Amino acid sequence: MSRRRAPRPAAGAFQAALQKVAPQTPLAAVQAAWANAVGEQLANRATPVAERAGTVTVECVDAIWAQELDLMQETLLERLREELGEQAPEALRFRIKS
Repeated sequence: MSRRRAPRPAAGAFQAALQKVAPQTPLAAVQAAWANAVGEQLANRATPVAERAGTVTVECVDAIWAQELDLMQETLLERLREELGEQAPEALRFRIKS
């Protein structure tokens, strides 16, 4: 008689599957690390949407957030470097969500 194993949490399997199918682009790396690097409050108001030549464009909910984040750019880039290492962007550009 074989013993039945306890069910395993599905979260690990889902995460592994998502990592396999996720695009391997600089933008995808930033999007995956964004909330962890900048915090939930900021991530709810600003989202990385594009990447070109090492610059990531971040859409913000309004002009005030875009200006504030532009002033915080070096701090944000440092946090992204900690999360992503060599995959971190060289610069961030902020625009208002249209």
